[in-house]
Amino acid sequence: MSASPQAVVAMDWGGTWIRVAVVKRNGDFLWQDRVPVPDNGTQDRLLEAAGGVLRRGIEQGSLLGLAGLGVAVAGPVDAVTGTLFDPPNLPALDGVSLKGLWEAEFGVPVWVGNDANLAAMGEFFQGAGKETRDRRGVPPSTLVYMTISTGVGGGVVERGRMLLGTNGLAAEVGHMAIDRSPEAPSCQCGSRGCLESLASGTAIARFARESISAGTAGSSSSLASSLVSTQSGDITSEAVFQAAEKGDPLALEIIEGVVQSLGVGLTNVLHLYNPDLVVLGGGVSGGLDRLGLLPKIRAIMDSRAMSEKHKEFQLTISGLGDSVGIVGAAALAWEALESPGV
Repeated sequence: MSASPQAVVAMDWGGTWIRVAVVKRNGDFLWQDRVPVPDNGTQDRLLEAAGGVLRRGIEQGSLLGLAGLGVAVAGPVDAVTGTLFDPPNLPALDGVSLKGLWEAEFGVPVWVGNDANLAAMGEFFQGAGKETRDRRGVPPSTLVYMTISTGVGGGVVERGRMLLGTNGLAAEVGHMAIDRSPEAPSCQCGSRGCLESLASGTAIARFARESISAGTAGSSSSLASSLVSTQSGDITSEAVFQAAEKGDPLALEIIEGVVQSLGVGLTNVLHLYNPDLVVLGGGVSGGLDRLGLLPKIRAIMDSRAMSEKHKEFQLTISGLGDSVGIVGAAALAWEALESPGV
């Protein structure tokens, strides 16, 4: 390792993509790449895919002197040992310590955190939190980040520090119960009626498949017409959003259900954390923003909030896009390097 390392390698391992970047201390990206998460991957296949792109990043980072690795991963993770616990979207990695595995392989320090927690950190320092600080002269007091993509996750930054909980498993907002009826959809966590099972990209695609298969889509649905001959596994949430933008009735009905579920879930977030800044990220959030639906979600939150004080918050879309997890993972590494033992 160089006497004065100038870079860290940051990884954002989500349910769909594995992204890696070489990041300088000032936040500049020097190199980045991504690979898809293998479908129904075994533990070996998943680690092979992640290790391959990680090695390329380490090779690039070593040119400047590599200080270490910061890893954001989808699912509950012990922040001390870097061990995953029952990750719903990466079940084959249950019990795997990425910290132990990669420190032994690469010989540099590795810090691991939940992807949504680290995305919240990235937003606080480099994204919406920075914009708030630049505008008001002071940072947000409590920032809540919710990623709505393949799954639904969350992170909370309280006065500049992540709220992690006893085992680093706090803010799993995707698994709050929204629907307690017997017919509520099953969630990958093993429960029913979770926000993730109602509002994620996976849920949106499932609702479309189920409506088309059941023949309840209606003859006026261009979504049904265009997808009825498609392999069910190829129906995506993005296809639903594109149809909704064209006014397709089935797509609009599905998205309306997502909006209502998110309105309830985000109101719960208001009551739990009393944030002054709520940031939405992930592909589904982007689709909702394109359709101009954030004001409707905000209106639901305002109508359900228990007090006027709970309404004193800003709701916004992440400006960091797909980079938010990498920014947070890099921030985790640099913070650990600058404040060892804290």
